[in-house]
Amino acid sequence: MPRRHDPERRQRIIDAAIRVVARAGIAGLSHRSVAAEADVPLGSTTYHFATLDDLLVAALRQANEGFAKVVAAHPALSDPGADLPAELARVLGAWLGGDRTGVELEYELYLAALRRPALRPVAAEWAEGVGALLAARTDPVTARALVAVLDGICLQVLLTDTPYDEEYARQVLARLVPAPGTRDGRGPGSLPPAAAG
Repeated sequence: MPRRHDPERRQRIIDAAIRVVARAGIAGLSHRSVAAEADVPLGSTTYHFATLDDLLVAALRQANEGFAKVVAAHPALSDPGADLPAELARVLGAWLGGDRTGVELEYELYLAALRRPALRPVAAEWAEGVGALLAARTDPVTARALVAVLDGICLQVLLTDTPYDEEYARQVLARLVPAPGTRDGRGPGSLPPAAAG
């Protein structure tokens, strides 16, 4: 009997892997658990993804798209006249403000790269993509620092289960990129605390 053509099967397997990780963590991921979740034969998962790392790479790449969609929904990030710290704080709020399950999942996959070298290039893609966007507004070094701060704030919020504080995020980001018309993000023409004293 010829094999039934199922062009969506690979995507269903990736979606199933994401659901398994969201429910049971990385430790709960296996070809068998994903096959059961996707309602496909076990051989289909190994046909499309020879190793679990291959499957995790595909899942992480898809999860990364979540933040990319939030960024795309905030075109002011690319506007040279926009207040970059305020816009970034707003973007972070939009990302963390919805269902945190997706954000937690993305970070679980992202941090899995610590133990799974195959995931590291995909984890780096997220930072590089956001960094490239921000470098157009700042410079490469500042862009990398902004990405590190965004990452740090997200991890603090997720790990401490505290509400996201957009104003705090804006103030921290403004220390790296002053708002338009300011020297340091505190106000027009203000001096650093040491100079003001």
